[in-house]
Amino acid sequence: MYVDDPDEWVCETSMCWRSEPVAASRWRDVRQDLKCVRRRRPAAIRSTEVWPKRFVGGSAIVTAYARRMCIFCAIVNGDLPAQRIAETDRALAFMDINPATRGHALVIPKKHAADLTQIEPDELGHCSLLAQDIARRALDRLGADGVNLVNACGPAAWQTVFHFHIHVVPRYAGRDGLVLPWIPAPGDPGEIAEAAQALR
Repeated sequence: MYVDDPDEWVCETSMCWRSEPVAASRWRDVRQDLKCVRRRRPAAIRSTEVWPKRFVGGSAIVTAYARRMCIFCAIVNGDLPAQRIAETDRALAFMDINPATRGHALVIPKKHAADLTQIEPDELGHCSLLAQDIARRALDRLGADGVNLVNACGPAAWQTVFHFHIHVVPRYAGRDGLVLPWIPAPGDPGEIAEAAQALR
């Protein structure tokens, strides 16, 4: 069965537009797994040429198709609005619409790459330099006491928008409510050595 306009969902946590090819009988299970709800796509990316025919229940979405449904690519192309704050010919910085602190920004490559393992080294370098620039601005202009640079690679690491991005999170000592997501404690020397050997 082929469809021109498959079921549409948007992630409640990231506002990342998704469309998964699944049988109608699995709708309830998929909605629960993805924690998504049905919602129409933005008009700017609602077109038949962007959403080609595909098989319901088929394999993963091809890279070109994934790129076209990417909300960050839509921002780069100017099809969706964003508070842009800086850009180069290879990278773009804009404000996060779900900020952890005042001044929370995102830095992305203009060329689509799903995550840290797929971005080209040169593109990663451009993003890192722009993130450094935004971090300095947060310290100088927002009165931040420090800055966290955060990247999530994969769902297990909290990635919800699958276009590589760096969170630039200004920190305000004792005033921002953020805490370290783990409690530092001595690890098992044997496990540490085993992991080190595997990574060498």
